[in-house]
Amino acid sequence: MTDYTGIARLLSDRPTDAVSLDWLKKAHDAQLTLCSALEDIADSLPANVNRQKCMYAAKSLIPLVNGIHRYEEETVFPLLERMASGDRELIDSIARLKFEHVEDECFAEELTDTLTRLGSGDGTVNAEAAGYMLRGFFESIRRHIAFEQQFMLRGTGLTS
Repeated sequence: MTDYTGIARLLSDRPTDAVSLDWLKKAHDAQLTLCSALEDIADSLPANVNRQKCMYAAKSLIPLVNGIHRYEEETVFPLLERMASGDRELIDSIARLKFEHVEDECFAEELTDTLTRLGSGDGTVNAEAAGYMLRGFFESIRRHIAFEQQFMLRGTGLTS
């Protein structure tokens, strides 16, 4: 999915009636691919920006992040909450992830604007600030995914 064309297909194939760990793994992989692209963009600043990569990332970022979050909040988290049966650590972890979703979605909106400006060749974009934003976002997403995979899924027995 390096050109992000598969993201729309991934999101349209999102299961609506059951937890699919296979789909969630594919979604995490798509997010990690996007994080790698964002890291490439950050590394290219200020002089070697691939404008097309910026535009693809800008178009992909919000739909991918929001689509995965909706699936987790509407399908995965309710199942985990039913399984929690008083497990305070699991309940607190789910609450933490939901809060992170809100933060990530707000950050994705700001980053989409910056990526669009970079992709359109806007010379007024502060490269240092853009790099800082990109790194903050992709590192946060990578940590979030690692936590979900290590604690939330393996720790609850929901592994494929």
